[in-house]
Amino acid sequence: MKQKITETNELELKKLLVEKRAEIANFKFGGAGGKVKNVKLSRNLRRQVAQILTKLNS
Repeated sequence: MKQKITETNELELKKLLVEKRAEIANFKFGGAGGKVKNVKLSRNLRRQVAQILTKLNS
């Protein structure tokens, strides 16, 4: 994922950011119903969002 972030342009990073934030929202609502099997997914998604934002702001 990290190599992908460094090689993409700003427009693609913004699209990826929207997708990852949507995945986080789905994860949170899925967790409320007890449907989540991969509990590390939330941490990984948040980390990816942070990496994208860092790249966009640098």
